[in-house]
Amino acid sequence: MRKILFVACLVLLSTSVAMAQSKLDAHWNCAKSSAVHSLDVGDKPNHAYMISQGSCTATKGEIGNVKEKEGAGTEFHEATGNANSWHGIFVETMANGDKIHYGYHGSGTTKDGSLVSGKHQWTIMDGTGKFKGAKGSGTCSGKGAADGTSVWECTGTYTLATMK
Repeated sequence: MRKILFVACLVLLSTSVAMAQSKLDAHWNCAKSSAVHSLDVGDKPNHAYMISQGSCTATKGEIGNVKEKEGAGTEFHEATGNANSWHGIFVETMANGDKIHYGYHGSGTTKDGSLVSGKHQWTIMDGTGKFKGAKGSGTCSGKGAADGTSVWECTGTYTLATMK
């Protein structure tokens, strides 16, 4: 009976270690979107749907002891005046060449077509190599510049399948 109880405790302990989440703290510098396509909706002034694509470079952050390097985001926007909401996919390339795929959605304000500030929520959908089966979620806060560039600070938690 003691052996069964001991084994049960070991299973519970290993499960809790496997489910342990690690913290993420990353900073990104993003270039002005390289591709932007906009369609005026026509129902009211300054209402448009857009699709855009851009790239970012990590200035701080690591996941699973691998430094974050760069990423590309493709997103859909709805803009009404200076209010903007979006959702998209961000594909991050880590320093070891593996990739992490994120889904995200958020909102922010713009001025003259450039982001002033914004926030979004992200979820890790999957990855390659070491990050295959990764899970995680968190938030990002961003500030834009008049030239179309932006800086984002992201926090959250993640679990790697290899941690299980």
